Amino acid sequence: MFYNKIETERLVLKNIDRGDREFIFSQFSDDDINTYLFDAEPLTNISEADDIIEFYLQPEPRPQHRWILIRKVDGVKMGTCGFHCWSIEDSKVEIGYDLKREFSGNGYMVEALKGIIEFAKNFMDLKEINACIYTENHKSINLAEKLGFVRTGSKYELFRGEKYLHSIYSLYLK
Repeated sequence: MFYNKIETERLVLKNIDRGDREFIFSQFSDDDINTYLFDAEPLTNISEADDIIEFYLQPEPRPQHRWILIRKVDGVKMGTCGFHCWSIEDSKVEIGYDLKREFSGNGYMVEALKGIIEFAKNFMDLKEINACIYTENHKSINLAEKLGFVRTGSKYELFRGEKYLHSIYSLYLK
C-alpha cells in the first residue's frame, strides 16, 4: 500500500475505510465544514458517504487520497486531510483539509498537514503542492501561509450557478 498511516505527536492520520461511514457523513453534512467547499453539495443521506469513501479506495496508484485525523489521547475523529489531482507528470498535487469547529484553534490541522507534506516530500516526488482557497476563508489562508504556502494566482469556481473567487497558494518543494 502506497498511502500509509501517519503518526504525529498528537495525531494518527488513518486511511479512510468503509468503517468510517458515519464519520464521513457527519463531516460532510456539517454546515460549518461546507461553508467554504464549492465542489459538492452537503451530504443529506448516509449512502452518499459511501460514494466519498469509494472514491478514496480506488486502486493505487490513484491521484487522490484522504486521511482521517484521530486524536491519540481519546481516539476522537476530528477531520480529514489529503491530496487530489496528483499529476505525476507535472510533479504537482492539490491539498485539501477540513476540521470540525470544536477542534479548531488547537494546532491539530497544522500538525496533520506537516505530516502529509512530509509524506509528499519523501514518497511522491513532488515539486509543488497547491491549495485552492476561497478568498473569504481567512482561517484556511492563514493556515496555508503558516505552512509556507505563497499566493501564486486566482481562479473562479462555479458552484450552484454562482462564481466564487479562489486564490491559489503554492508550496514549492524543490
